[in-house]
Amino acid sequence: LRHPENLFFIQPDLALRTVCVTLSLFSPSSLFDNMKITIASLAALFVATEAFHTAPIGRTSTRINMIVKGDEKASEKVAKVFEGKPAENSEFDALVKANFPGAISNKQLATKVVSVLEGKGYTPGNTLLATSLCADELARVLEDDFVKVYGNNFNLGGLSGFPFAGNTGFGAMAAHIPDDGYCLVVHGPHVGITKDGLIGKVERPGIALVDNCCGSAIAASNYLKGITDGGAKITTKLQSFSDFQQGAVQELILPFGKRLGEAENRMKELPYALYDSQDILVRDIINTGKGGIKKGLALLGGIQINTGPDTLDYFHPLRFEYYNEDGEMVEDLLALL
Repeated sequence: LRHPENLFFIQPDLALRTVCVTLSLFSPSSLFDNMKITIASLAALFVATEAFHTAPIGRTSTRINMIVKGDEKASEKVAKVFEGKPAENSEFDALVKANFPGAISNKQLATKVVSVLEGKGYTPGNTLLATSLCADELARVLEDDFVKVYGNNFNLGGLSGFPFAGNTGFGAMAAHIPDDGYCLVVHGPHVGITKDGLIGKVERPGIALVDNCCGSAIAASNYLKGITDGGAKITTKLQSFSDFQQGAVQELILPFGKRLGEAENRMKELPYALYDSQDILVRDIINTGKGGIKKGLALLGGIQINTGPDTLDYFHPLRFEYYNEDGEMVEDLLALL
């Protein structure tokens, strides 16, 4: 028993009982002077005993130890998320919805999504959030709204919101879903709208310039326009690895050249074209990795609509589906939003 910390590799419960019996037989001075059992050894033993309990039979558990979250309901949490955020502005609300029919504020979206999923058993303690949203900091607004309800986010996305983590990323994410738990996947491109209704631009905090939004999407659109209009330069260079995501966005938008060219408002149509491309990829990734779904998966897809710092952001939901533990889409929930 000079090194009891080694026993947990063999049988942790037996090791703990052995040390407890030993402690009862010796005085404190003889115990620590003669047997040389240190406090660090005991701490390691107690931690190890808890960490190496066998997972229940079924889908494989990847957790060493479960961190239990508070008992607060998701619906109670979501009400607090928007405290201190800008109040809903009826005039601006009408402006956004005139340009994006079907859009709702992030506050309305989060409230409705959380309510629907709570009825299916989703709680802050048994749910993993996963998003495929653009790298732009403005895309974090929606992500953070859901993080404050469900906890940490597994990032699947990259430029323009494409799911660049792919099958490998989805598989890793699925392994992190709590045992007998759920997953909420949120994905989609984003677009800006100024307080004056200019689409493809947005006011950013601390920046005087009214900036492009989404910059990656607009760059890809310009690349595509150069091809369809015949102005693109022929080059023998391969796509740069240091900018491969943008290269991929440009290639993935190619099938929508005619659609964008004929659009009345190219910037307004652009996020919807991107969404249609991403939707195919996301559903294919889910189908490939459906074996990793634990109890259920909700898929929320649509267009993020970013606004200035004095107004709420919006979201146009285009897909809200529920998949069972076998990866089968069993319920279309879109009408509930």
